[in-house]
This record gives sequence, structure tokens and C-alpha cells, in this order.
Amino acid sequence: MQLKYSQKLLYAAGSLGVALSYQAFGTYIQFFYIDILGVKASLVGIGWSVYGIWNAVNDPLAGYLSDNTKTRWGRRIPWIAGVFIPVGLFFYLLWVPPSPLIKGGQIPLFVYFMAVVLIFDLLWTLVVLNWTALFPEMIKDEKERASVSGWRQVFSLLGVLVGVALPPVLVGADWSRRGGMALIFAAITSATFGLSLLGSKEDLSIQREKQPPFLPALKATLQSLAFRWFILANLHKEFVFSMMTASIPFWAKYVLMVQRPVTAFGVELDVGLQNSLLLGLAFIMALPGVPLWTAVAKRFGGRRGWQTSQATFALSMILLFLANDFFQGVAATSVLGLSLAGLLVFPDLLISDVIDEDETVTGARREGMYFGMNGFLIRFAFTMQGITTGTILYLTRYVNSTPDNLYPVQPAAAVLGIRVMTTLLPSLASLVVLWALSRYPLHGARLAAVRRQRDLLHAAQTGGVD
Repeated sequence: MQLKYSQKLLYAAGSLGVALSYQAFGTYIQFFYIDILGVKASLVGIGWSVYGIWNAVNDPLAGYLSDNTKTRWGRRIPWIAGVFIPVGLFFYLLWVPPSPLIKGGQIPLFVYFMAVVLIFDLLWTLVVLNWTALFPEMIKDEKERASVSGWRQVFSLLGVLVGVALPPVLVGADWSRRGGMALIFAAITSATFGLSLLGSKEDLSIQREKQPPFLPALKATLQSLAFRWFILANLHKEFVFSMMTASIPFWAKYVLMVQRPVTAFGVELDVGLQNSLLLGLAFIMALPGVPLWTAVAKRFGGRRGWQTSQATFALSMILLFLANDFFQGVAATSVLGLSLAGLLVFPDLLISDVIDEDETVTGARREGMYFGMNGFLIRFAFTMQGITTGTILYLTRYVNSTPDNLYPVQPAAAVLGIRVMTTLLPSLASLVVLWALSRYPLHGARLAAVRRQRDLLHAAQTGGVD
């Protein structure tokens, strides 16, 4: 299937909506409900356990439904078209709980939080799963995949930069302007998902392939050795990313003591701008890293490139652990950003190879089930992060801020716990990623054989014309 360059860019633009919505949610929703609205960290930790159970059903079922959808517009595109506006609406509702619930105590606010989170997650899964499933289906050449993946990560980094760096500036120190931020981000999310439809194209003949029933499909997916090692690596990569981004607001506020304006190069930086720079510079520095890691992927392959970027990322965490003020923190996050791009570029390349291998075994393209299972399993990273954060903050006697005291003094144990959450735990998880990738089998001669077999299968199905 040949795509024009403009179509590839339009498709890749969907990454902006994916990253903006997910990272704003992952980075600030926990901080907002715990530190600003005062929901107990232990209660939020329970909520993330429910969230993990929800995804056990939500993601695989969404993938199965996608693979088995049959319409004149294809399998994936109708789902994206039907959901891209509602997902923006529920993103907005996450940040604007009704005032009576905010004043009504812990339980009503927690119930609202969980209900909106679960609906948002369902809608987000439906649109993102189908959008990602189009990638290996539309683009089969290895070098072309690396190129489009590079563009996806450029848009992704822009989304992350906006979603992670801008909220502290937009919402104010007391988060009173959060409604405007939520509305802007919701509109951008829905618009970019809609825009990606203009670059999406499906091979309608794939709908004629016989798909296995749900349980056999699930079993076949989990029987893939390559997928199991990929999932172990990707789960811990997501935990690294989730743990770091969710911890940085606490790290900035209570470890670096970003609580008052500072002057840099003759310019006064308020607290919101300092927080934006701490988070934003990591992703700004990741932008030049995208072409670097894309070139590494084309030259050495996705597996070796991921190993290299993960190792350099883990080493960079040492600087974060040692940082004690805003300027040291900026230097540390800037260095970290160069390796961060690699963690974004490589996973899509590896799971595309896994799906290609599966096609040579089952005779069917099952992107939906693989991305559904991947989405379900890596979402446990968010649950792991939420439970870990809630447990550490609870055990170290973390003190919530209040409208009258935005910057409470934290016990030394809580400050150390925040350092551990931000740096040590992501470093340990990076070691698990490296070990899993060392066992991942689709590389070298085996991967080349899979690609030859896949191309022969396609040639036979199309009468010699791919």
C-alpha cells in the first residue's frame, strides 16, 4: 500500500493528540487530585488498582472488536471517526469536577474521579488502539516504518512538551485556571485525531481474512515468545516514563524547592515557568534526538537501538538524583532528553515485527489484538506507578498542600521518598528493559526470514503484486 508523503504526515499528526492527552493525564491528574483537591493518596492508589482491572477487559476486547469489524470504510477508521470527539469531552471533564463534589468530602469526589477516568480510558483506548493498528498495516517496509515512526515521535514530543510543560503556566499556582487548560487540550486532542483520518488508508481486502474467535485469538497472542519479551520490556519502559513524569511535580516542589521566583540571565522566572522549563527542556532536547535514533534504527535495527537508548537514559538518572535546586534540575532533565527520544522511537518498530511474524503463523493481520493486549498490559505501568506513589507518600508521611499553605514543609523521609520515585525506581526498571531485550528473539537472521516469508505470503494473496 503506497502512501503519499502528505498522507504520512497527516497520519503521524495523530501522535500529538495521543501524547498530549495521555501525558497531561499521567503527569498531573494524580498531583491535581491529591495535592490540590486533597484526596488521600491511599484512596487514589486503590483507584489505580480498579483502573488496572478495568483495562484487563477493556483493551483486549477493544482489539478483538477492531480486528473483527467489517464495514465499507475498513476495520479501524470507523472507530476513530466515531470516538475522536467524545474522547476530548471526557478529557475536559477530568479537570473540572463540580464544586459541590469538591466541597462534599473525599468519597463523592473520588467516585466522580473514578467514573470519569474509566469512561475517558475506554474512549481513549478505542481511538488510540485503532490509530496505532493502522501503522504496521499501512506501512510494511522496514526503512519506511522507521521514517514514519520518526515523524510520529516528532509529533509525540510536541504533544508531550505541551501536555507536560504548559499546565503549570496555564493553571496558576492554585490551579484555579485549570478549566481553560482542559478546554484547550481537549480541543487539540480531538482535532489531531480527526486530522489523522485524512492520512489513514485501509486495505479492505484484509477484512476477508478469517479471524480466530476471542479466546483462541487471545491464546495465540500470548503464545508468541517475541511478544512476551517485548511486553516485559515495554511494560517497564512505560513504568519508567510514568513514574518519572508523575513524580517530577513533587520533585520540583519539594526536592528542588521550586516555591518562589528565581532570576536566570537577568530574567525573573515565576514558579509556573520554572516547572514548565524543568519538564519542557527534557522534551525540547529530545527533538534533535529523534533523527539520531531514527538513523540508528535504520542502521542497526530497533532492538539494538532501544538497548542503547535505554542504557544511556538510565545513566542520565544519576544527575536527577543529585540535583538540589532549579538550575541543577534543568541541567539534569536536559541531558535526559537526548536519550528519551529513543524510548519513543523503538517500541513501535518491534511490535510491528511481532505482528508480521504472527501473520506468517496465523495467516491473518491481527494488529488490533496485539495493540489491545499491549495497551492492556502496559497500562499496568500506570497502575504500578499509582500504587507505588501512593504507598511511598503514605509511608513517608507526605503532607498535602492546602489553599492556606501551598508549600508545606515535608519530613525528610518524604523528600527522600520523592527522590527514589523520580530516579531510583526508573533506573531499576531500565535494567529489566535491558534484560528483556537481550532475550527478544526477532533480530538478525530470524527477523530477515520472517520478512521474506511475510512478503511471499502477500505476493501469493495478491497474485504477485504487493
